[in-house]
Amino acid sequence: MGTKPLVIVTRKLPELIETRMMELFDTKLSSNDIPLNSEELKEVVSEADILVPTVTDKIDKSVLDCASNKLKLIANFGNGMDHIDTDYAIKKKIILTNTPGVLTEDTADMVMSLLLAVPRKIIEGENLIRTGSWQGWSPTHMMGRRIWGKRLGIIGMGSIGQAVARRAKGFGLHIHYHNRNRLPNVIEDAHEATFWENLDDMLPKMDIISVNCPSTSETFHLLSKKRLATLQPHSYIINTSRGKVIDEKALAEFLKIGAIAGAGLDVFEREPAVSKDMLNAPNTVLLPHMGSATVEARLEMGEKVIVNIQTFLNGHKPPDRII
Repeated sequence: MGTKPLVIVTRKLPELIETRMMELFDTKLSSNDIPLNSEELKEVVSEADILVPTVTDKIDKSVLDCASNKLKLIANFGNGMDHIDTDYAIKKKIILTNTPGVLTEDTADMVMSLLLAVPRKIIEGENLIRTGSWQGWSPTHMMGRRIWGKRLGIIGMGSIGQAVARRAKGFGLHIHYHNRNRLPNVIEDAHEATFWENLDDMLPKMDIISVNCPSTSETFHLLSKKRLATLQPHSYIINTSRGKVIDEKALAEFLKIGAIAGAGLDVFEREPAVSKDMLNAPNTVLLPHMGSATVEARLEMGEKVIVNIQTFLNGHKPPDRII
């Protein structure tokens, strides 16, 4: 390594971001776009001054124990940090940063896409056309559910939850939410939103549930089998947050027996693996973690990573330091 710090990137990033990182730092890019396994992660943390991982990199205690003393910064390419043992990293005096804010609008767009696609059977109808199975219009064919006038329960009313509320209001949905802390009156009034302190009180009264909370030990299986059982049989679930927030096995069971009307999922409990039960569940739209997959978002994420690294190297607190 020369005078510049060695920055190791675990996955292929947008070309413009990789080029800029090569200009600024001594950068080791990923030669392919295959996620690193545990042994490979242990090797890179033993070399890096700065690590740029993604959500696919499980940086647990065993990996961090292999880090050399020169690893001082993990600049995550992404907002969620549940793939990193943050407590242990902090204990080892490693600074952690992420890329908040840039995913908000794109993720909210994806919520609305799923919110429309599932009740209105968009994917099912499109498949009829492509397979040549459509035999013409019928008064009782492909009947979905109306969105206008329904109650939307948002779990997690942070920036993404509020962006969903802005969009949903325009579709005539009544906004309800459960959050760790109640929002100020001015925000509630802007969304005409109803706050529920107790999630168990909110769930049975909603027509659609949107999961927008982070994945933490407290939110693991927040939508448990017991809670899923309280949903109305005509209700729909949309999840663009993290798969572990929902008991996926229970959800598949309820979908199969018609106890829940449908689900739109962009994340899964054990992704990239998706259970056969979920693949076979009716009335579902299943997407491969595409919520932030826009050119604009990925470029902005990369720019934030660069700013965090450069600010750290300049001896200042990175703007997106998580603690």
